[in-house]
Amino acid sequence: MNNRHVFSFAASLLALSLLGACVDYSEQAYVERPVADLYNSAMDRLQLGDFRDASAMFDEVERQHPYSTWATKAQLMAAYSLYQNDDYDQALVALERFIQLHPSHRDIAYAHYLKALSYYEQISDVSRDQLMTKLAMESLKEVIARFPDSKYARDAMLKLDLTKDHMAGKEMEVGRYYLNQGHYLAAINRFKTVVDKYQTTSHVPEALHRLTESYYALGIDDEARKSTAVLGHNFPGSEWYIDAYETVEEKQFRPVDKPSWYEVWKSEPTARVQKLPLPEADEDSWYQFWKPTEDASKEMNAAKEKEKTVVKKPASEKNWYKFWKPEPNKPEPEEKKDPPPTTVISPPPTTAKSQAPEKKEDKSWYVFW
Repeated sequence: MNNRHVFSFAASLLALSLLGACVDYSEQAYVERPVADLYNSAMDRLQLGDFRDASAMFDEVERQHPYSTWATKAQLMAAYSLYQNDDYDQALVALERFIQLHPSHRDIAYAHYLKALSYYEQISDVSRDQLMTKLAMESLKEVIARFPDSKYARDAMLKLDLTKDHMAGKEMEVGRYYLNQGHYLAAINRFKTVVDKYQTTSHVPEALHRLTESYYALGIDDEARKSTAVLGHNFPGSEWYIDAYETVEEKQFRPVDKPSWYEVWKSEPTARVQKLPLPEADEDSWYQFWKPTEDASKEMNAAKEKEKTVVKKPASEKNWYKFWKPEPNKPEPEEKKDPPPTTVISPPPTTAKSQAPEKKEDKSWYVFW
């Protein structure tokens, strides 16, 4: 029984300690105090760096004395205390409330500036979402447009340039990813955004160089040369211009440190970007022997051209082996005809005296025919 009582007593002590830990000491009992004492106590807490308690005490000033002139000042100081405590969301809520309730207050410029700073302090790395950067840019532009002569406008202009540089860095981050993946059209759109919208940032030389690389990879040499020319005109001594010029001219202008003979793990430097290869012609398979090859088709075309230029022999010439064919355009030989008979005038007859005796034909024995 004694052990059971000890255990129950320990459990009750533990429960009381947990309940005590859950008590919110920020909700203090209402004790009416003069407005000057509350405001001065809140300022003391603020100077000591106790921003959370300072913000709570400034809210107490507004709660106890809502119609006092110090209540309006306490609203703005409560938002400032939350900003110093890195509680930017609560600070933005308090600042929006102050801007809506007191649009013509003498410290309204500071309220807008503090609102822009609350967004500006939440800007993250370029590898993450840049929503806060966009909101900070819009708020800073509002401060410059509405209060150009205030002491906050100059610092707002400086921070506006930094936000633009950050937005350009985000576009370059995405564009480099597309370029490494081979999505050149998407990369070109990102780099063009940097050149067109963020011309005063430090990312413009690299954006022009990446445009040159993207156009060169796509085979659009004219656009690549234009980007290089713009880069050389605006940034003639930039390292990006030298890289772009080497890419377009396909030459090496910088001295290249070749690896030593023992540094076998190091490879020779190569070009950063290469043109996309053209599609190769379909080669005939081994079994498609009836299709002429490229050399055979060239020989056939050359033979046809040669036949066109050869002078043909005239049709009158006859080949030696075509003996049965008559030669064209040649008259046939005329048959030989006997000459017509002519009238022979015999001499006058002679007398018997003058007539010579006839000789008898000598027929030898051997002339039997």
